[in-house]
Amino acid sequence: MITLGSKITALAGIGPKKGEMFEKLGIHTVGDLLRRFPRAYQNRGDIRTLAEAGMTPEPCAMLLTVATRPVSTQLPNRKVLTKFQVFDDTGKCDVVFFNQNYIKDAFSLGATYRFWGRLTFQRGRWSLSSPQFEPYDSVRRLPDYVPVYPIGAGISQKMMRSTVGIALASLDAVEEILPEEVRERHSLLSLREALYTLHSPRNPEALEGARRYFIFEELFLFALSLAEGRREKTAVKGYPITVSDGIVARFFKALPFTMTEAQLAACREIRDDLASGYAMHRLVSGDVGSGKTVIAAFAAYLAVSGGYQAAMMAPTEILARQHYADLAPTFTAFGMKTALLIGALKPSEKRMLHEQLKNGEIDFVIGTHALLSEGVGFRRPALVITDEQHRFGIRQRQALSEKTAGETALHTLVMSATPIPRTLALALYGDMAVSSVNMMPPGRQKVSTFLCDESYRARLNGFIRKQALEKRQVYIVCPAIEEIDEDEDEKGASLVGLDGKVIEKLPIRYAVDYAEELSRCLPDVTVGCLHGRMSSKEKDAVMSRFESGEISVLVATTVIEVGVNIPNATLMVIENADRFGLSQLHQLRGRVGRGRYKSWCILMSSTENEESLRRLRALCSTSDGFEIAEFDLQQRGPGDFLTGADATRQSGEVRFRIASQCEDTALFTAAFTEAAALLNTNPTLCDHEALVEALSDFRRQQHGTTT
Repeated sequence: MITLGSKITALAGIGPKKGEMFEKLGIHTVGDLLRRFPRAYQNRGDIRTLAEAGMTPEPCAMLLTVATRPVSTQLPNRKVLTKFQVFDDTGKCDVVFFNQNYIKDAFSLGATYRFWGRLTFQRGRWSLSSPQFEPYDSVRRLPDYVPVYPIGAGISQKMMRSTVGIALASLDAVEEILPEEVRERHSLLSLREALYTLHSPRNPEALEGARRYFIFEELFLFALSLAEGRREKTAVKGYPITVSDGIVARFFKALPFTMTEAQLAACREIRDDLASGYAMHRLVSGDVGSGKTVIAAFAAYLAVSGGYQAAMMAPTEILARQHYADLAPTFTAFGMKTALLIGALKPSEKRMLHEQLKNGEIDFVIGTHALLSEGVGFRRPALVITDEQHRFGIRQRQALSEKTAGETALHTLVMSATPIPRTLALALYGDMAVSSVNMMPPGRQKVSTFLCDESYRARLNGFIRKQALEKRQVYIVCPAIEEIDEDEDEKGASLVGLDGKVIEKLPIRYAVDYAEELSRCLPDVTVGCLHGRMSSKEKDAVMSRFESGEISVLVATTVIEVGVNIPNATLMVIENADRFGLSQLHQLRGRVGRGRYKSWCILMSSTENEESLRRLRALCSTSDGFEIAEFDLQQRGPGDFLTGADATRQSGEVRFRIASQCEDTALFTAAFTEAAALLNTNPTLCDHEALVEALSDFRRQQHGTTT
C-alpha cells in the first residue's frame, strides 16, 4: 500500500540509485515528492499557430498535423537524425530529433499532436528541434497546464513529472490533516484533491482551489506552532532588573540628541518588562532610521546597570561591526566593558573573549552567529537582543537564550526594520509584546523617489557619474547575482505561476555582469560588487573600501539591506524594482539619506503590469514605512510579511512553501482563528494524529533539523 509516508523507493521504477538522486533533493517519501510544488506551469492550452510561434523567440504550444513519415538517418558524427514534416493552416515546418530511434514509430501520418518547443528559422525553413509532444484528441481534452518543477541532482523535468504521475496513480489512503469541520466551513478541498489538482490542474479555477488549500494548511500549522511558543512563554520567570530614575536619566543625558516620543514609549515599556520578574519577549518594530538601535542600547544599559550581562546578535559581520563602533564608546563612558565577537577573529582572540565572558569581565557583547558557538558562555546573563533583517530568527534566539542555566529565562528583545500593520501584528507576533516606533527623528533627510524605465538609462548613468565626481556615493541593487542557464522547460511564452497568472518575462540585471558593464561605461568611476556568494572576508573588504570612499559605486544584491551606515551615500538605484516587495524596497531606500546631503532613490522597471506600477508609484508618493506596509497589505495581502524576499534569509527563519503567496487577508485571519479555536477546545490535539504528525514535521522543517 502506497501512502504519503511510504519511501520514495516504494514507487514503481524508483530503485536505490534513483532513490539516492531524489534524496539529494530532500525527497525521502511520497509525501515529500507530492509536496514539492511546481514553480510554474507551461500553459499548453495557449495554442499558437506556426505563424504566431515564428514571432516569439520562446517555446510555446502548437497543434500540428504530421505530413510525412518520420525518416531516420545516420550522420557522420554517428548521431541518428529523425526528421519529418508537420503543418497547420498557416504553414509547415520540419520536426527533428537526435538519437531517439523510437521516435519514427511514435508518430502516425495524418495524426495531430500538441507540440511544445521553440520554432527556429534555418536555411530558409521553419524547424522544431526535439520538441515535447502529446497525441491530440478533440474528444479527450489534454490538460492545459503542465508543471515545471524545481529540479537538480540529475533529475530531469521528464523524470519528475513521470514519478509524480506514478505516485498520484499509486496513492492509496490519504489521511486528512485539517479537521473536516474546518475544511467544510471554508470550502477547502480534501488533501487528496488538492494534491492531484496542484500537479495536474484542469484550469485556473481548479489551480486556485488547490493553492488555497495549501496556503490555509501551512498558515494553520504556523498558527498552531506560534500558539505553542506563546504558551511556553506565558508567565516564565525572568531576572528582575530594577534601576533608579537617576541611572535612567544618566543614559538619556549622555545622548547627543533628544529621543522621539515613540522611542521614549518603547523605553518605558522595556523598563517595565525588565522589572516585572517575568521574562520579557518584546519586538521593536520601526521604520528604517526610526532609532531602534538606541532603544536596544537602553535595554542593554539597564541590564548591565542591574548587575547582569547582555548580548546583541546581528545577522552579518558588517552590521555587528557597525553596532559595535556606534555603541562601544557610549558604554565605555559609562564604565561598562563592551566586546565584539565575530567569526573573523583569530582563535586566540576568541579564546580570550570566551574566558572574559565566562568570568563576567565583559558586560555587553555584540556579535554574529559566533555567539552561538560552542564554548561561548556567560557568568550572569539576563538579556539577549537580536537585530534581524527579517522576523523569524527562531532557532538562533532559542540557542542564544539557552546560554543560561536554571528555570529563569533570559529577557528577549527583537528589532525588526519591517513596519508591520496593526491588523497583522497580533497574529504574527502573538508570542511577543510589540513596540511600534512610528515616528522619525527630526532632521532625517527625505529621499526623493522616482520610477523610470530603460529610456532613462543614459541619463541615469550620467547622474551616477555626477554623484561620484562630486565625491558622493551610489548603491545599485540587482535582483540576482549572475545569470544561470534556465532549464528549457522553465522558458516559454505562456508560463504561469502557482497563482495562475502569466509570468512576466523581463530582462534581469545581474550584479556581477552589471558591475563590469558600469566599469566599462564609467571608466573614471570606481565600481565595486557585493553579493551573497562572497565570503565574509571578501564582503568586509568591499564594504571597508566603500565605507572609506575608495569605491564610489557599489553594485550589490539585497545583502546591503542590512549594510553599514554610509552618510555619504546619496543615490540608491534599484534595478528590476517590480521584482521586490514594497517593504523591502523601502528598506533599501533607507540606505541613503542618512547624512546631510540631498538623496535620491531611482526605481528602474520596464514592467507594463498595472498592479506592479501602482505599487511602485505608491512608494514614490510616501516615505512612511507604516503607510507603505498598509498599502502592501491591501494590494497584495499578508503574504509578503511572512518571509524575506530572497535567499539571503538567515537560517532558522520560517521557510514557507506556499503561504507567502497568500493574497487573501480573510483566509489568513481564518487560519489563525481556526487554530486558536481548536486549541481552546482541544489543547493536546488528541484524536488528530495526522495533524499532530504534520505539526511535528512543520516544526522540524523550521528548526532546520530536516532537509
